[in-house]
Amino acid sequence: MTPEPASNITPPPPGRYELDTEGSTVEFATKHLFGLLPVRGTFALAGGSATVADPVEKSTVEAQIDAASFRTPTPPRDRVVRSTMYLDTDNHPTISFSSTQWDGNTLTGTLTVREVTGPVTLTVTESSVNGDSFTARATARVDRLALGVTAARGMTGRYLDFTLAVRFVRR
Repeated sequence: MTPEPASNITPPPPGRYELDTEGSTVEFATKHLFGLLPVRGTFALAGGSATVADPVEKSTVEAQIDAASFRTPTPPRDRVVRSTMYLDTDNHPTISFSSTQWDGNTLTGTLTVREVTGPVTLTVTESSVNGDSFTARATARVDRLALGVTAARGMTGRYLDFTLAVRFVRR
């Protein structure tokens, strides 16, 4: 049985939509120094699309994150995370998401980091339609070790909690 969408989730009309990279954000929070200190930062979206189907459960979403856009308030940390030790952005410039299922509340798919692909579930907390565009907010928890980013276990947080605010515009 498909769960009913939450009341704050309005599905957009069927069609093809492009990700508005300027109107979208990816924020994350994690811990470092043996889990004692919080770290917050952002990534920039490089592109993406959504195909909204009828029925909406058949819809798909693809998105690409610019791995080199990793930013926190500490530039030396950012350089280390972009290095071969973590994201290796020179050789793997893109982190990609591809949906596999939409049930009205969660968007399940795969996340690929440094050519390692693993499952991820985004919990959609709200969405709205405005003319030829729609916006959505979602959260997700990602286990970096499961995606092959294994450096500095213990010193660097294992989990990253993401908050996404994305805007798609009809093509």
